[in-house]
Formats: sequence, structure tokens, C-alpha cells
Amino acid sequence: MAIREIVLHPNEVLEVECRRVETFDTALHNLLDDMFETMYAAEGVGLAAPQIGIDHQIAVVDTREEEALELINPEIVKSTGGNEVDLEGCLSFPGVFGEVERPYRITLKAQNRFGKDFKLKAEGFFARAIQHEIDHLHGVLFTEKVIRYIDPETEGEEE
Repeated sequence: MAIREIVLHPNEVLEVECRRVETFDTALHNLLDDMFETMYAAEGVGLAAPQIGIDHQIAVVDTREEEALELINPEIVKSTGGNEVDLEGCLSFPGVFGEVERPYRITLKAQNRFGKDFKLKAEGFFARAIQHEIDHLHGVLFTEKVIRYIDPETEGEEE
């Protein structure tokens, strides 16, 4: 396993539609392992392949609230429970935080590292993290969805 360099904005790989994964082999398994190691080293909760310069539909998520998740060729098939606004950041935008509105509950389908299809229901912060990473796979950045930028250094302080 290895820690990969995280691509920072502006970099065109962050804004492209990623290609579907067709080959499920040892190289993919090693990439997934590297992505987890990179995400943990950066103290993130999710990482998408374009964030390490790879334009394939691969993401990892670990909010520590649910089991760590590998997503290959993921697709959100349903969202329910209304929307909620919460704070987001991104490893490709260090120091940038903003409020983003997203569905509270989602159902998704994806494949695991062996190419096996699965469905998953997620809600709350776990669903938010998954949606953020899936957006990356379609070239959509969280900054495009920010309602209000937040300075975490001053947020909550009285004037």
C-alpha cells in the first residue's frame, strides 16, 4: 500500500466524467487499498479516484459511523427523506468549507472490488459522504453546490 498525492483544484481531472471500471483485478485491489491509506493519512472520510488523478468510477468512504465502503461504478437509484443542509469540505480544496443541501437518505447500487453488484441504503452523514464522492466521479465539485461558505475559525463566535 502507498499514500498517493491528492490532486488539488484547479486540476482538470477533477471536472471530468469518469470512465466505468471494466477490469476487476489485483491492480484495482491495490488501488483501493492505496485510496484508503491516502484518505486516512489525510484525515478524510471519503476519496474518489479523480482526487488522485485517475479518471475511473472508484471511490472509498469511511465515516467511522458505518463500515468502510468501496464503491465501483456507483449510481444513486433513489433518494428519500427530504433534503438537509450541512457543512462539507473536500481534500482537493484544503481549508474550504461550505453548507451544501443533499438528500438525507439514498439507495445506491455499485460493485465491489470483485465486480459483484450490491445495493445499499444510507442516511445522514454517511449518505452525504457517499453523494459527495459520487459527484466527484461525474466531475461535479462540492463548491458548485455550496449555499454559503463557512470559515471554521470564526463560525460560532460571537461578534
